[in-house]
This record gives sequence, C-alpha cells and structure tokens, in this order.
Amino acid sequence: MQFTFSAIALLGVIIVLRLRRPTQPRTRFDEKLGAVYCVVFGVLIAATPVGQAILHFVASLTQNIH
Repeated sequence: MQFTFSAIALLGVIIVLRLRRPTQPRTRFDEKLGAVYCVVFGVLIAATPVGQAILHFVASLTQNIH
C-alpha cells in the first residue's frame, strides 16, 4: 500500500487549525507567517484543476461588471 500526501492538503489543514485558535493578541511574526501560509496555499492551488475552475468562475463574474 502506497500513500501520497498532497502539499496543498497539508497546508489547508494547517491554515484551518491556525484559524480555529482563539483570537488573542498575536505577534507580528505570527501574523506574517499566517499571511505567508495563505499566499503559498493560493499559489499551490492555482496550478490545480480546482484552482483553474475558481479562476474561470471569478473571471466570468468580473467580466459582467462594467
């Protein structure tokens, strides 16, 4: 049996776990790290079929707004 683990899934789990923490005063480093997690997640998901579908959906919404 062979297991494969997606970096996108791992990063998604990390983001969800970090967002579930109770809101408390956080350091600047902690806030920057959270932003980096989200940016990397966006870059990784953009290359997948799901990311492409989201891109096309948002593009179609923005084309209707003039």
